[in-house]
Amino acid sequence: MLPIPCPFCGVRPETEFVCAGELLPPRPSEPQAVTDAAWADWVVMRNNTRGEHSERWWHARGCGSWFALQRNTVTHELLPIDPAGGDVP
Repeated sequence: MLPIPCPFCGVRPETEFVCAGELLPPRPSEPQAVTDAAWADWVVMRNNTRGEHSERWWHARGCGSWFALQRNTVTHELLPIDPAGGDVP
């Protein structure tokens, strides 16, 4: 089981969390000015990085907070990077 460091509750088991995927770049401030192809890239395309990348996590069965982690997809090393969680739903 992957121990996940919640910035508010400390290290907890992964069964308490939901991964919301890769941390997205900021939403375009004027979406009507973005081409359809660029908008589709923002909505659908992800980097699928081998190694370190940023992910959003929700502590669904704990404090209910959203936060961001830096995760190495090879070693599964996790490092907290942003308690606010970036662009969360």
